[in-house]
Amino acid sequence: MITKISKVLVANRGEIALRVMRSCRELGIKSVAVYSDVDRTSMHVRYADQAYHIGPAASAESYLNIDKIIEVAKQSKSDAIHPGYGFLSENAEFSRRCKEEGIIFIGPTPEVISTMGDKITARQTMIDGGVPVVPGTKENLDDDDNALQVIREIGLPVMIKASAGGGGKGMRMVDKEENILSALRAAKSEARSAFGDDSVYVEKYISSPHHIEFQILGDQHGNVIHLCERECSVQRRHQKVVEETPSPLMTPEFRAKMGDAAVAAAKAVNYYGAGTIEFLADNDHNFYFLEMNTRLQVEHPITERTTGYDLVKQQILIAEGKELNIKQEDVFQFGHAIECRIYAEDTDNNFMPSPGLITHITEPMGLGVRTDGYVYEGYEIPIHYDPMISKLIIWARTREEAIERMRRALYEYKITGVKTSIKFLERIMDCREFREGTYDTHFIQNNEEFLLADDEAKQQFEDLAIVTAFLDYHHKLKNVQVDQSAAASSRWKDFGRRRSVYRSSEN
Repeated sequence: MITKISKVLVANRGEIALRVMRSCRELGIKSVAVYSDVDRTSMHVRYADQAYHIGPAASAESYLNIDKIIEVAKQSKSDAIHPGYGFLSENAEFSRRCKEEGIIFIGPTPEVISTMGDKITARQTMIDGGVPVVPGTKENLDDDDNALQVIREIGLPVMIKASAGGGGKGMRMVDKEENILSALRAAKSEARSAFGDDSVYVEKYISSPHHIEFQILGDQHGNVIHLCERECSVQRRHQKVVEETPSPLMTPEFRAKMGDAAVAAAKAVNYYGAGTIEFLADNDHNFYFLEMNTRLQVEHPITERTTGYDLVKQQILIAEGKELNIKQEDVFQFGHAIECRIYAEDTDNNFMPSPGLITHITEPMGLGVRTDGYVYEGYEIPIHYDPMISKLIIWARTREEAIERMRRALYEYKITGVKTSIKFLERIMDCREFREGTYDTHFIQNNEEFLLADDEAKQQFEDLAIVTAFLDYHHKLKNVQVDQSAAASSRWKDFGRRRSVYRSSEN
């Protein structure tokens, strides 16, 4: 059954809310924004066809408030809700509530979200579906003696992971037996604090791993395809920083093998919508299922850029009940794309968030440059949410050209008023290991000295350039004001002369 969607409430904020709204506009679908107290002047609020206040700054009282968002969806007469990523995007209860209220949830079923959101259940589901997984446990480690026995059987090093986890929370690497119990307790404590669930499991630690994910699309009629891979190994504290596609590790044969496994993983849970199957791969082209993200990923634009398909539009069409309009044989990649995540953070101060007022912003432009952001001059970045303020996406015909274009675009990207990660990202583009495509998930750790080096001369030059540009701007502004004042004075004098002539003629 096909249900035409005419209005979508975007249950998110920032750049992803804007991203979804743009595709809605192209499809002729109206969009509804929701916002907290500190987001009243945010760009997604300005862009949407309608906007509704949903509470104070705290996420728990606004963007995570299921009752309030459902209430606004009904009040605005929205047919569907798009959750973006983060917040409620992988919340099975939210998906279930939408279904109960007769609102289309643009994403998978609550059952699939529950199954794949629990890492232990997901591992077992993949094993049953014939998808290779990292050797490890299938159940929660709730006993110290059992944990010691299991880890000894698997063999060190291992990764202890939160079953309900994500974003690196509740995760510990153990390479010494005397550290097992302390790491286990720390992981459980962090998992309980972050997710309200202290269940953990253990996986064999893969040395020199590559984090490679496959974008999948599935419809409600059993059709599933993949749209190739993304290399996500540039990570800091298990958070992605730079992504690219195609992966430097990939060969056509390896892509076909991993792509088939990704499709099999999606079919194992009758998945529909856009999703991501994440794998760990080694340099010998062995790969293992890591997890499934039942939502749109932050890095989805690089797939869009190399395949030409709008993933948000595909999500909406699938949610309407339509069959996929893409066949696997239609999918091919053209050129190379890289995404850099721009954070408002102080890289010289342990990457501390840097909220505050943006006094100036110049975004890069030119061939193959795309910026997905939400900030503007005069906007005050709040401290309450993730510090990512934009994504810089570059496309070029080759990887080498894409890196050079990214270097140029990062050089052009100027933001003042807050500290950003732009200089850090420039360093990544300059790093030999990245340029050669030989990096793995230890890249930042292995190159920390180079990436965080204080290039004082370069910084002073760029500071001088910014000051010069600022002074030039004010000089031009002053001249414009003087010219306008003179023009206004001239107009009044001319008006006065004409008025005198008019009066003289009357007399």
